[in-house]
Amino acid sequence: MIVLSELSEGSSSSSSSSTHGYTYDVFLSFRGVDTRNSFTAYLHKALMDANITTFLDDEDIETGEDLKPELESAIKASRASVIVLSKNYATSTWCLDELVLILEQRMTSNHIVVPIFYHVESTYVRKQQSSFGDAMAKHRQKMEAETNANKRIKWAQKMERWNKALIEVAGLKGKDVNGRLEPEFIEEIVKDIYRRLHVPLRSPLPLLIGMESSIKFVSSWLKDASSHKANILTIFGMGGIGKTSLAKYVYGLHCPEFNSSSYIRDISRRCDENFHGLLHLQKQLCDDISKARSIQVQDISIYTSMIENTVACKEVFLVLDDINSVNQLDALLGSKVFHPRSKIIITTKDTWLTESCALFKTNVKPKHIKHELKGLSEIESQKLLCFHAFVSNDPNAGYEDVSRKFVMYCEGHPLALEVLGKSLHNRDVAYWEDRIEQLKKEIGSPINNILRTSVDSLPSNNDKELFKHIACFFVGFDRNVVETILNACDISTRSGITNLIHRCLLSIGWNNELMMHQLLQRMGRSIVHEESPDKPWKRSRLWCHVESFKVLKHKKGKGNLLGLALDMRMLEKKKLHASFELKTDTLSNMYNLMLLQLNYVQLKGSYENFPEELRWLCMHGFPLKSIPLDVPMENLVALDMSYSNIESFDICYSNSQQIQSRQKFIGWCSKRKKLLGSLKILDLGFCEQLHSISGFDEFSALEMLIVRNCTNLLEVCDSIKQCVELVLVDLSYCIKLEKLPRIIGMINKVETLLLDGCYLGKSQFDSKDMDSTKMVKDGDIGTNTISSSSTILEVVPCDSKLFAISLPSKLVRLSLVNNNLSTTSFPMDFRCLSLLRELYLDDNPIVSMPNCVRSLPRLETLGMSNCKMMTSVENPPHTLREFILYYDCKPLLRKVTFDPGMSTLELSIGWKMLAPSSFEIDGVLKIQPMTSVEEKVLCSLGWSDLDFLAERRLGTLFVNRGREESEIQIYYEFGIFSTIYGGREMPDWITERNTGPSISFTIPSSPNKLTGLNFCLVQLPLDVEFVHLPKIIISNITKNHTWIYEHFIGNANVDGGCLTFLSHWMFVTNEMEAGDHVTITLPISINFAYPVTKECGVSFVYDDGEKNEEEDALRYYKSWNHIIGRDLMGFQLTNGKYLLYIARFLALDHEVPLWHYLDGEYARFKDKQVSFRAFSERMSGILEDGS
Repeated sequence: MIVLSELSEGSSSSSSSSTHGYTYDVFLSFRGVDTRNSFTAYLHKALMDANITTFLDDEDIETGEDLKPELESAIKASRASVIVLSKNYATSTWCLDELVLILEQRMTSNHIVVPIFYHVESTYVRKQQSSFGDAMAKHRQKMEAETNANKRIKWAQKMERWNKALIEVAGLKGKDVNGRLEPEFIEEIVKDIYRRLHVPLRSPLPLLIGMESSIKFVSSWLKDASSHKANILTIFGMGGIGKTSLAKYVYGLHCPEFNSSSYIRDISRRCDENFHGLLHLQKQLCDDISKARSIQVQDISIYTSMIENTVACKEVFLVLDDINSVNQLDALLGSKVFHPRSKIIITTKDTWLTESCALFKTNVKPKHIKHELKGLSEIESQKLLCFHAFVSNDPNAGYEDVSRKFVMYCEGHPLALEVLGKSLHNRDVAYWEDRIEQLKKEIGSPINNILRTSVDSLPSNNDKELFKHIACFFVGFDRNVVETILNACDISTRSGITNLIHRCLLSIGWNNELMMHQLLQRMGRSIVHEESPDKPWKRSRLWCHVESFKVLKHKKGKGNLLGLALDMRMLEKKKLHASFELKTDTLSNMYNLMLLQLNYVQLKGSYENFPEELRWLCMHGFPLKSIPLDVPMENLVALDMSYSNIESFDICYSNSQQIQSRQKFIGWCSKRKKLLGSLKILDLGFCEQLHSISGFDEFSALEMLIVRNCTNLLEVCDSIKQCVELVLVDLSYCIKLEKLPRIIGMINKVETLLLDGCYLGKSQFDSKDMDSTKMVKDGDIGTNTISSSSTILEVVPCDSKLFAISLPSKLVRLSLVNNNLSTTSFPMDFRCLSLLRELYLDDNPIVSMPNCVRSLPRLETLGMSNCKMMTSVENPPHTLREFILYYDCKPLLRKVTFDPGMSTLELSIGWKMLAPSSFEIDGVLKIQPMTSVEEKVLCSLGWSDLDFLAERRLGTLFVNRGREESEIQIYYEFGIFSTIYGGREMPDWITERNTGPSISFTIPSSPNKLTGLNFCLVQLPLDVEFVHLPKIIISNITKNHTWIYEHFIGNANVDGGCLTFLSHWMFVTNEMEAGDHVTITLPISINFAYPVTKECGVSFVYDDGEKNEEEDALRYYKSWNHIIGRDLMGFQLTNGKYLLYIARFLALDHEVPLWHYLDGEYARFKDKQVSFRAFSERMSGILEDGS
């Protein structure tokens, strides 16, 4: 997203005419003797100076009676004509012939006509009085004097056309020069042409790579006049990502459409470098949007008041580039209401600023949207790099692999790609290879200075230190874990992380992980590196494994070090880890060390002198069987011993018998009683040798316990009940864990419980309320309901012994993924889990959604992906906000139904679950065999005589499902019924027909209401097995509505014959009415095999008025929410234009498709995602009453 090149004056983009297939923007029609050397000459120069390509005839003497062919061609090759109606205009037969042709072009090709009444009255032109009357009288005399009969008839015809043309042009909205200063008048004309022709600025617009989608989004936003408030768009992103390039481009493209506009560039730098910088910016803005030059003042508040007074009554288009403080916005925008049609674009690295300015503290707040620039795709990155390196879109031969390395290094950052591409121009492959290896070794990046401005402008030292901590150690870590660790390091993380996110220095992944662009991470690390470039032990943080190893090996570490990371696996290629064994006393002088990662490190010696200030200790692959007795842990808040060889985690025991059995821990226990009181996070995940965890009473502050994939874990001590602060427990895949029900029953305050892969499905559950303090003994399940503090799940294993699982009543998140749970394995009631918001049941052999799930009163997220035995999901809780149904294979699922009173939710489904036959998701898609459709439904569609379809078959092809065959189906989505079958002829009741892939018609009048439109097409055979169904574009020209329909069945096979596609478009309101002009087209794409359309046709279906709503056979179908006439906001491209495609319901990696390839380019949806609701609110009550 960066400037690719500047187009030259002579290039096709230097004016708008050539981009639309025209030679000229404007044709000037004028009478030379009146205005050639005065008004018309000045107007022509002003138009050309404004980059408006204008045709002006140089010849002043008329030769011949007929209009010159060059003039006729010039008029037809122009987008607009300016007609200067002066005193002697009508004396010229050429002028009159030009006028006739211009007005004909206006009627046939949207030719824009601007009449200028140059010191003549429009009434004189219309009534042919004064000089126009005299001129027409002379033409009449010449006609009457003509003796040749044919020429006389020709003259008479011309006279008639001239008369009509003069009357018509006088009736158009024109411009009158009387009483005006000609320079101002000419400037007004030029601005009007700018606005109406969308001519770009004289300065050539940059050509951008990877910005097409953003340009379309901003352009669509600029043209959207639906809001009655001022509109503000904030374009944000990290430094160098293309914010300024985008803003500059769209400003140049669209500023002519506004009467007043201003582009204020580089605001942050200009304010920082000049004491009066903000005053200068205010003056520029005032001068741009006011006709009169502003008075020079030295008071910011006075300028702000002047700006407020101007923008309150005038439509303006403003671009404020690179804002970095609220004061700048307050000074440049003020605090008063803008004109309703004004548009303001703000570019910034801090998304918080816009809505914090004074403008948003008024009673009438502007409408505000944000647009984030995240960088280029890999393909776009390759193009940008290659343009600067090779002046081509593709790498030269031999450079393919190394160019890909540079693309990966830049991670889509356009400025980095441009800078590196230019530096590699005309360099050989060896140079490229050497340069990329050098870049990997360097701490920073070629654009460090640009990126660093964001960090330098952070408001507090706390935020800067937080950024460096994350950049050095915590990218990819869970946000909650990092907050816990760094809070203990006296870093304010809650506000700090929010500030970093607002300044585009950090982002949060869908799984709550901290994410940072690689170049930002490098920049953060380079700041630390600058503390001591040549002596790493003098820095505050060490993250480079080689440097960390050397500092430890040579015992160089001192008290300045706050954090150190070393992973010996990262040194394998250098063969360092096999040659050296580190001693524990190498850390003894690092007395301020708080963050320590020693993964797969062989340590020798006593741990007695380990740093005592440690808050985070990460020791993956720890080789010993138990934790050493002398590790100081007084201040430790997070201990991560994942992938270690430890066999037991025994802290201390109060029972004398237990102590005697563990004599080696006696001294350690007495010392440890006060040393682990700060521990909040304990991660023992993937410790395959671990068999027991004990002594929880020694770290009662524990908040997170993670023992995931400890496949040999047998025992978790009862002392876990002492951990009253425990909020997250992960016991996933602890398949040998004994007394699991007992353990879970003790952790009453846990909010997140992960039990994935624990094979709970060996049991059957029943649920009861039970006092959490009453422990359930083997074979003796209590039945008294004392309180509702937990939900008890009775377990009936294969050996008929009874156990009970008491789920904590405070649970917010519960994961039971991959537990071999069948539908009958669940309790009857989950209502005691009244706080549960997330439930994951993926990868279980359930047949249908368990009834107990419906009883959860606050459930918002439900995951049921890859439940391969599931055939139906009926009425999930109406409180859901997210429903996840992914499958990596063909599922048995055939039906998903929703409660009519459901809330709007994010529906995440995958292609593989969408079967091409006998399948239904309420509100999304319904497919059933044609033979099973009720006759009254077909009659309501106006379909008849389709019995022959019972014998036909249809083949389908999906990328994720392969080939499938079924009987002929009827499909329903978006309010459109359809079927596909082999056949050469359309049904007889398709009345209006046309040969080829389009049809145009006017809806006939009828006493009854139009309820639907049948559209049918027949395509000739194509020599391929499967043909791609075409998109169908229906446009109501009269109402300015367009629906682009892409069928769910993308590829079909009808045994090689003609393919017939029959559809019924249902209209529930007034989308189509009598007298509306409608066109239907089938666009062809070169990317798919499309057969030739033999013919297409339509027929109309009307309401007979005899049925009430309850008798309506289409009542259920009309109740859907996302159909034509209901809520299609999530499918809207621009105002009145909708792309109806089921892929909008599909999400990949938790992202809903925001773009769709359409007509050779990508179209952008206005809304980021679809707010799914199966049934419309108006109809849901009717359905509930009728059920």
